[in-house]
Amino acid sequence: MSSHALVGGGSLFSGFTRLCKGLSVVLFGGYAILQILPLAVSYLALIPATTIPFVWTLITAGYIEQSLFGVAINIVGLLFIGKLLEPIWGSKEFFKFVVVVNFLTSVCILITAIALYYITRQERFLYTPLCGFHGVLSGFLVGLKQIIPDQELGVLKIKAKWLPSLVVLVSIAASFFTADSASYLPTLIFGTYISWIYLRYLQRKPEANLQGDPSDEFAFSTFFPESLRPVLDPIASVFDRMLCRGSKISNEAKGHTLGGTPLPGSDPIAASRRREWGARALEERLAAQKSSAAGSVEGPSHRDVSETV
Repeated sequence: MSSHALVGGGSLFSGFTRLCKGLSVVLFGGYAILQILPLAVSYLALIPATTIPFVWTLITAGYIEQSLFGVAINIVGLLFIGKLLEPIWGSKEFFKFVVVVNFLTSVCILITAIALYYITRQERFLYTPLCGFHGVLSGFLVGLKQIIPDQELGVLKIKAKWLPSLVVLVSIAASFFTADSASYLPTLIFGTYISWIYLRYLQRKPEANLQGDPSDEFAFSTFFPESLRPVLDPIASVFDRMLCRGSKISNEAKGHTLGGTPLPGSDPIAASRRREWGARALEERLAAQKSSAAGSVEGPSHRDVSETV
């Protein structure tokens, strides 16, 4: 794939995919509906006490935002991270990721809210409207961790592999100083974890005829400091055996048959190639952006002028 295709024009504010633009319209439309019809929050946001019969809120809640700041952050994150992930995953897989993570995050939030009510007997856990795209947005950061873990992003030059952990840590710290932490913290935590489960065990990769990413660089313990990994790895291995669903996925995904012979095109190799390709794609995109910016300053080249004549 050429750098032009990856960049989609070369400018920082261009190259946004059609799917991401469409989802951005949906997010802004959901915000606009709540501003015009405030009562619509009862029918679109997830309110645990009324989920039955309003079952559709498990889907719609993820695309509804009640604040202008929230919808702006979600749209910006969707457009900029989406134009990195969608060309690598493909539009179909990217959309599937959004739908699956959004729905399962809502299900987990519902179960948690009901459990908290039975533990505390506080009705606010049942009647607080819960909504927002930030669960999927945190999942996008997990996608960046998988594909370009060592790429430094942002002004602070933070490696992509630490972004999901950093966002969750900052959100937990902020929850001690904010009164409405229940409206965003569970969504961020579950969005991050559900995204990792999907990418680790469920995402299909036709090029390797396998699913998931069993590489050590994407293990659950990599979200935590190295000092905690000896404690977390044995615990995570239990869930690993449960979710791998038998020897076909767990053994083949590790690149071995039952006899121990390495499989050609085994999944760790495919995962490594995918990360290398993702890093190369990002580098080409950034290089093209710089080239485009320099070209706009210098003006048209001699070749461009001669072709115009």
